[in-house]
Order: sequence, then structure tokens, then C-alpha cells
Amino acid sequence: MGTTLRYSDALIAGILRRVRTIAMVGASPNWKRPSNFAMKYLQEKGYRVIPVNPRAAAAGAILGERVCASLAEVPAPVEMVDIFRGSDAALETTREAIRLRVEKGFEVVWMQLGVRNDEAAAEAEAAGLTVIMNRCPKIEYGRIWGELGWGGFDRGVISSRWPRPLKRDERAG
Repeated sequence: MGTTLRYSDALIAGILRRVRTIAMVGASPNWKRPSNFAMKYLQEKGYRVIPVNPRAAAAGAILGERVCASLAEVPAPVEMVDIFRGSDAALETTREAIRLRVEKGFEVVWMQLGVRNDEAAAEAEAAGLTVIMNRCPKIEYGRIWGELGWGGFDRGVISSRWPRPLKRDERAG
């Protein structure tokens, strides 16, 4: 595993090509939260994303998917567990994924940006799961398949260059 957390583009792309269903642990019904935005983006790319959040389970659904209170409630098959919780919670979630990996079909434990738990990663890898830490599948998808243009990158909307001063006839008023 190492401490550098370097993952090849081939590994990331292979996971994102192979996975069809994702259990997103920590998904939020609040549209302002990064997990909600990531869930919506991944759904738009054709993934089924099942939200897992015990506090939001009573709400019923997030972005059209029934919220599960735990990984045990997630309908199989699910290839990837995406952990959108703090690093301290990653071990418990990973251990649950390891216990359920055969029943649910889990192949990958993916820890979001800022989430790293080396103990969880070691246990998951020992159980035969692929582990990615401190990465976002939404960001990696956009990076690998060149879709960062939605944010204005490489489109001239966002630039590191100073703007050209407007000529008198271009100014309003």
C-alpha cells in the first residue's frame, strides 16, 4: 500500500469502467453537501448510487434512490462502497463491507477526499478488496475522461491569464 497513495490511471479507470452500482455511505439529502453533488453526477454518468445513511433513512429517498440505514440493507449486487464519512469512521464501514463482501458483491472500498485509514485499507486488501483512499470517483471520472470542461476548464471561462481590458466601445453604458 505505501504512504504515497499513488494510484495509476489504469487502476482508477478500470474500477470506474467495471463498477455499475455504488453504495455511498454518508450520502446526504442536502443538495448543498458534496456527497449529494457527487451522487447526482455519478447517476448522470450511468451509475446506480444507493445512499447509505442511518439518519436520513427516515427521509425515504435521496435523488430517487431509497436510503438504506446500513450496508446490510443495500440490495445486491453492489461493486463499490464509497465512504463519504470521516477517516475515523472508515474502519467500521470497511469492516462491515468485508463481512458482507460475498453476499453483496463488494469489490472496491473507495474512501473520499480527505478520508484515509491505513488499518481499514490493510484489512480490506487482505480480504481481497481493492482500496482507493483520498480520492473522489466524481473527480477522477471527470479527470480521466476529460470532462472537467463542465466547470469552465479548458473552455476559456476559467483562465490563469489576466483579462483583456475592454475597449471603449465594448463597455456598457
